Amino acid sequence: MSEEQDLVRLAKKGDVGAFGTLVRANEAKVYNLTLRMTGNPEDARDLAQEAFLLAYRRLPAFRMECSFSTWLYRLTANLCIDFLRRERRRKSMTVSMEDQMGQQEEGANQWQEPQAELERLEMRAVLEQGISRLSEEHRQILLLREMSGLSYEEIGSLLKLEAGTVKSRLARARTQLREILSADGNFSALISSNEAGKEGSV
Repeated sequence: MSEEQDLVRLAKKGDVGAFGTLVRANEAKVYNLTLRMTGNPEDARDLAQEAFLLAYRRLPAFRMECSFSTWLYRLTANLCIDFLRRERRRKSMTVSMEDQMGQQEEGANQWQEPQAELERLEMRAVLEQGISRLSEEHRQILLLREMSGLSYEEIGSLLKLEAGTVKSRLARARTQLREILSADGNFSALISSNEAGKEGSV
């Protein structure tokens, strides 16, 4: 049994010191992940702290099917993804409100841009609903690529996967998302509008 496994077993029994050792062993990597995904040191620190608090609360349910560090990094990535989703929605709504206020001075055409923005917001909501119906494996890898902009190598390092496996799972995730949107009567061009350029650069 590894030292990490020993510490996890003690922490699961309520040993705060053991959990503290796990935190110290992983805090730099967790912070680096949150910083890379958010690009903001303050947000990164808050999310790193939130990740460890959440890990402590969820530790009794951790079945040790993977290493603690892998489990912790996945949990951290999901927190960052949720944070980025909320931020994008908030910024989108803020921009929409500012646009509408400015367009009130544009006479007969003032309704056109708010209507277009509303349609964009509706499409984004449809897309997010579709993503929520993917398996956790496919949802996570799609959001890490599309929302966080991580490379195949970065995602592979995070999820302990080969870059080729990341690429194939990402392709399946996009295919499943298109199928979900098509079945619902929603055809989205937003899945990867600039992915061709990305593919060529990786």
